Amino acid sequence: MPATIKDVARVAGVSVATVSRALNGAENVLPETKQRILDAARELRFTPSGAARSLITRRTDTIGALLPDLHGEYFSELIRGIDQAARARGLHLLVSSSHDDADEAAAALRAMNGRVDGLLVMSPHADAGFLSHNLPVNLPAVLLNTDVDLPGHARFQVDNFGGARTMTAHLAASGRQRIAFIGGPAGNHEAQERLRGYRAGLRPGMKELVFEGDFSEASGWSAGRKIAQAKARPDAVFAGNDMMAIGCLTALAEAGLSVPDDIAIAGFDDIPIARYVSPALSTIRVPIAALGAAALDALAKGLENPDGAEHPATVMPVEMVLRRSCGTGPPPPQPQTRKPSNAH
Repeated sequence: MPATIKDVARVAGVSVATVSRALNGAENVLPETKQRILDAARELRFTPSGAARSLITRRTDTIGALLPDLHGEYFSELIRGIDQAARARGLHLLVSSSHDDADEAAAALRAMNGRVDGLLVMSPHADAGFLSHNLPVNLPAVLLNTDVDLPGHARFQVDNFGGARTMTAHLAASGRQRIAFIGGPAGNHEAQERLRGYRAGLRPGMKELVFEGDFSEASGWSAGRKIAQAKARPDAVFAGNDMMAIGCLTALAEAGLSVPDDIAIAGFDDIPIARYVSPALSTIRVPIAALGAAALDALAKGLENPDGAEHPATVMPVEMVLRRSCGTGPPPPQPQTRKPSNAH
């Protein structure tokens, strides 16, 4: 049987209340008594019950994160940023995915109630009505990548519109005449903003060429196949995220087309793999890890000071990164050649 707090108290020769105070960092325990308790706990391999502590402190020291998916480099980077910020504050992270399903998102929100001190919510279904019906009352929450202005909740998003407009305008200014766009899932706020930015970045008289996508590599590959077979083939493709851009890049290569000579291609997010594909991918850099860290910090500050908590609407800036896939990045490194030596 695992050791209990009563066992620690018996071995240390103190009361259960004294053990509890010592293990919870109370100052009204003599140093020698606290050391004796810690030695007894170590000897017995006693692990304090988190559930029991939370009943006393009314805190779990755990933050919940509801994300639309856990697959892919974008969410890996986002979780990394959240987790690093949580660890710096001594908090644990409980992550759940809605799998892009409204019912699963609602179930995840209900399941986290009572298990976490606060929530980070990124969900394409997180409109005002959904949150009002499913977000537990009095549970602090910070919203990610949504335009919902819910009173009492901070929200963070990236400049999707501005980034997409900048990249599209760059492609047009570099002489590309037929710029296609691969869109994201229907109803997704980020996808809608990036489509809006693409349209705003086109020059007057340029025709919209929009292909369906869902932010996956497979949908980018499928769109790339259609683009390669088009009679009036685009001379540039701007994909709504890097994963679709990489899928499209593969399809274009399979069709025997050269990037960027035949078709330029660009993405959005600047996931780590973007610089390592061939040719390296031009993209809009999103501070993905910083987004997660900023949201976690805002939530943690609200938990520490509920009465003085601020609820900002923060737009994270983005940056255009030009690489070889648009023909405007630095050339690939050339192999070093050794000069002939006169030595024998």
